Formats: sequence, C-alpha cells, structure tokens
Amino acid sequence: MLPVPNAAPVVADASREPAEAARALIEQLRVLEDMKSAIAGLQAKITASFELAQRQADAAAGIPAPKQGGGAAAQIALARRESPHRGSRLLGLAKALVKEMPRTLAALDSGLLNEWRATLLVKETACLSAEDRCAVDEELAPDTGTLDGMGDRAIIAAAKAAAYRRDPRSVARRAAHAAKERHVSIRPAPDTMTYLTALLPVAQGVAAYKALKEAADSARCSGDERSRGQVMADTLVERLTGTPGGISKVEVQLVLTDRTLFQGDSEPTRLEGYGIVPGGWARELVGLGGAGNPSGHIKATPPDAGFAVWLRRLYSAPNTGELVAMDSKARLFPPGMRRFIEARDASCRTPYCDAPIRHIDHIVPWQSRGPTSLGNGAGLCEQCNHTKENPGWAAKPLADASGVHALDLTTPTGHTYRSKAPPLPGAVPLPGHGPAWV
Repeated sequence: MLPVPNAAPVVADASREPAEAARALIEQLRVLEDMKSAIAGLQAKITASFELAQRQADAAAGIPAPKQGGGAAAQIALARRESPHRGSRLLGLAKALVKEMPRTLAALDSGLLNEWRATLLVKETACLSAEDRCAVDEELAPDTGTLDGMGDRAIIAAAKAAAYRRDPRSVARRAAHAAKERHVSIRPAPDTMTYLTALLPVAQGVAAYKALKEAADSARCSGDERSRGQVMADTLVERLTGTPGGISKVEVQLVLTDRTLFQGDSEPTRLEGYGIVPGGWARELVGLGGAGNPSGHIKATPPDAGFAVWLRRLYSAPNTGELVAMDSKARLFPPGMRRFIEARDASCRTPYCDAPIRHIDHIVPWQSRGPTSLGNGAGLCEQCNHTKENPGWAAKPLADASGVHALDLTTPTGHTYRSKAPPLPGAVPLPGHGPAWV
C-alpha cells in the first residue's frame, strides 16, 4: 500500500512561518506527483494482467483465438472512466511497458517519469521489434535518471534517435506509413465555434497554408478590413464548399422548445453535430427576431441566392424534455427514427465515450425479439457497437420516471455501467446526471 501524505494543507498551520509553509507545500506536491507516477505504473501492471486473464477466460470458454480478449480495452476504459479509444491506448501502453520496456516501467514506479512521458517513449519506439525496443529501453535507462529534467520534446528526440540507431529501416517505413494516416476531423469549440483539423503530409500542409496566407495578404492589400486570420478561415471554407458563405443545400437539426423559438426564452438549444448553443443564437439561425417563420427556411445574412439551408425543428416536451415516441416493425431503423435517436443521444451512448454516432443499435438484439423502437434504440460509434457483440456483453433499456432514456451496459466481468441520454432543452436538470458504475 502506498503511503498517503497528510491531506490537510500545511499552510493552514498558523504556527509555521510563511516560508516554511511554502516549502512544505511544494514538498507535498512532489510526494503526490511521485505517488501518481507509482499508481500509473501499478495500473499498467494490473491492465496487462487483466488482458491476459481475459484471454485465458475466453480460451476456456471456447472462444476462437482471434477473438480472445476482444473486449478487454473497452472494460479497462469503463473502469478508468475513459473513452474506448483511450482504453485501447492504455492497454497498448501497459503491454509495452510490462513486456518490452521494464526500465521505463521502473522509472514510472519510482516517480522519475510520469505516465505521459512514459507514453511518449512507448509511442516513439512502436515501430521497432520487441528485441530492439528492449535494447532502446536499456540504452535510455530512464530508471537511472538519464531523462530527468528533460521536456517532452527532448524525450521524443532522444527516443527517436535511439530507435533510428537500432533500426533505421523501421523508422523510415514508419514515416512513409504516416501519410496513410492523413484525415480531417471536427470538434466543438467554445462560443458556437468549431475546430476543423486536417492531418496532412508536411509538403501538402505547408502548401495549403501558404495558399491561404497568400490569399489573405492579397485581400488585405486590396483594402479588406478583416484580419489575416479571418480572411484565411473564410477562404478555406469558400474553397472547400464552392460557395462564398460556405453553406449550400444542407439540413440542420435543431432541438429546442417552442418557448425559446417564439417567446425569446433563455432556455438553450442543441444543434445536431455540435452541442448546446444559446437560444438567441438559434433564433438568429432560424431567421426569427420575434416573428414566426412558417416555411422553416433559414434566412441567410446577407441574402444569397445559392443559400439553401433547411431547418428540422425537433420540439422537446415541457418539464421532461422527452421527444415524441415512434416505433417500427422493421429490423433496420427507418430514416426518421434514426434521425430522432441521433438527435436524442447526441453522441455515442457508451459511458465516457463521446465519439460521433455511426450506428443505430438495438439495445436488446433484434434476434432476441428486441423491438425496433426508440426505447430499444441507442446511438453508438462503430467501435462500441462491435465491442458490444463480444461474448459476455449485455445491455438492457431502463424505464425512467423522469422521461430520460437510460440503459444498463454489463461487461463480461459482471460490472454494470448506466448510461443516460443527455438532457434536452426544456428538461428539468437531473441530479447526478451522467454515467454511473452500478
């Protein structure tokens, strides 16, 4: 058992001199940081042991070898209150430390490295064979303090150099493979903004940035009053979409109450694919100052003949925020019901996972006579939907008196985690909202 320092702040002791109290507080912080590192090392050992135990249990149950341990990362994520993606990374980190990098693990145990910097060492040696990885671990010898005082960049550089000395071909292959990882992603930003991110090969990324910068410089020289950053952002949108406003012929789903839309109520709304937005912003989007807009057509500002955005307004019931129910006898969820569930769930319903919804899943499987209904439907990301199909996993919908859709997810170890749909506009705030370990 790790020693637990006195949790009472030493500064509260009036008998201490201020300088002495400050010194004691810093020492206390250092002890706690060392404990965090030691706990991370212990978690890595437990994680690797759990994955092995899960594989052995799956083998004893007759599960084919390729599928053994298939849901281990998801269970680790739930236990650590992390997303499934993060759970996979934590499992990979643990296996690398325990099996191939014992000196890095020892540095973590002793507090010479924290979990993040141990992760950097594991990441930068991922392209090596197990034998070469062990050799790099031995060369760097982080448990002797060789990396003490180094920042993240210095540690990355040291690991890269050591990896290249051991196997330059693998490092070169990794760089060539990196281009295959190019992608574009989007995530919400504060104040009804969003981050659009592209991971590109360096030549393409530099060329794209240079083109935007030149367009901004040209506009500024012509008297454009927008800042350089604003022109670059507007040019990016215009060139990607082909329209000056950047929006053309799309449907926007906005979940709101009638009070927000027509009476100027302060109740916030939810924009599908983004999240919570202010009620006033939603009214501007719809084009309402205070008057109605029966057509449902969003008025562009300034007017643009090519602008064709249509609003699907989904009203939530007073007090509960519950949307109108519907069901189907079909095995596949019909388009209208899919949109309904996507609007209700907002993101993947697995606890701690906020990935975008990719699949609309039957909570109780259709082959087990689970109905195709809103109550038995849940939005999941692709990874969580596949994980749920592993042996030993089960889920069931719950009847909630508050009207909030809820379900229980049970893992092969028998632990149950509860998921509730996020509160919709108009709903009474629920105490203790969010996933909970039952």
